Amino acid sequence: MIAKTTIISEVADEPCTLTNPGGGSSIVLVCEHASNRIPTEYNNLGLDDATRTSHIAWDPGASAVAGALSTLLDAKLVQSTISRLVYDCNRPPEAADCIPAKSEIYEVPGNQWLQDDDRAHRVDMAYRPFQRLLARTLESISEPALVTIHSFTPIYFGARRATEIGILHDADSRLADEMLRISAETLPGLVERNRPYGPADGVTHTLKEHAIEEGRLNVMIEIRNDLIATGAQQKEMAKAVGKALAMALTNLGRPVSLKVAV
Repeated sequence: MIAKTTIISEVADEPCTLTNPGGGSSIVLVCEHASNRIPTEYNNLGLDDATRTSHIAWDPGASAVAGALSTLLDAKLVQSTISRLVYDCNRPPEAADCIPAKSEIYEVPGNQWLQDDDRAHRVDMAYRPFQRLLARTLESISEPALVTIHSFTPIYFGARRATEIGILHDADSRLADEMLRISAETLPGLVERNRPYGPADGVTHTLKEHAIEEGRLNVMIEIRNDLIATGAQQKEMAKAVGKALAMALTNLGRPVSLKVAV
């Protein structure tokens, strides 16, 4: 069973959190879809419990993998604590799907017919604090590498996805290229470039906003969520991804060591 934890911070009202603020790694980890928490003012967006704990509300397992990576790499980790159905922090305010009225096959009643003021409130409440925290965290490190952690559902619109780990990039593919080159010796399963999503799907906003223009190394990692459904699976995946990141960055002249041996 995929864990249904909704709170990733002891202070549930915070829109975003920074884990391991004293981390010494040059890597900054990001998990935009860490939580399925819907603030009480939104009345669960009119959704039932099953839908609110499904993949449309968050990325199951992603926060746990990101947290384990933060420990393994001694890296700072920025996470949103609000469901992407309230506001998707990996989308800009002008994107139609930053507040989705429908996600896959699910209608989201609380997102129907929103007024401009409603949308602006969500941007100010969820997106702006996340952006500011991430920008400050990156600016605190010399030559940071930005790594975002996501998960995806095995079945989408009724079709089974073969991809097990996706290595995603936008215009700057340096880190993705190196991770793909060494994937056979570091990562389990079927590893593919820009699958199951890619830049054309609008999923690289965080990379573009915080890394590409600045010339920072960056990559987005997508993991099929049935592979990180248990605590043991999450720890093993974090070890594999941590090893791949450390090796790839070292090969690119940005040495990274693992705090915990794998």
